[in-house]
Amino acid sequence: MLNELNALESKVAQLIALCRNLRSENDQLREQLSAAENERSRLAERMASASARLEQIAAQLPESKS
Repeated sequence: MLNELNALESKVAQLIALCRNLRSENDQLREQLSAAENERSRLAERMASASARLEQIAAQLPESKS
């Protein structure tokens, strides 16, 4: 009986350690996701700005004669 309780205690301790590790990993992944979303947003803004500048430049080009 004592051996079974010791084995159970060991398994519970392992489960607790696993839960802590998974919680820590989850927190890190959330931070990485947030950083990636911020970077994506920043890049989308830069692309929109570049696209607007290209449209302005294209509008200033003389029309081609066909």
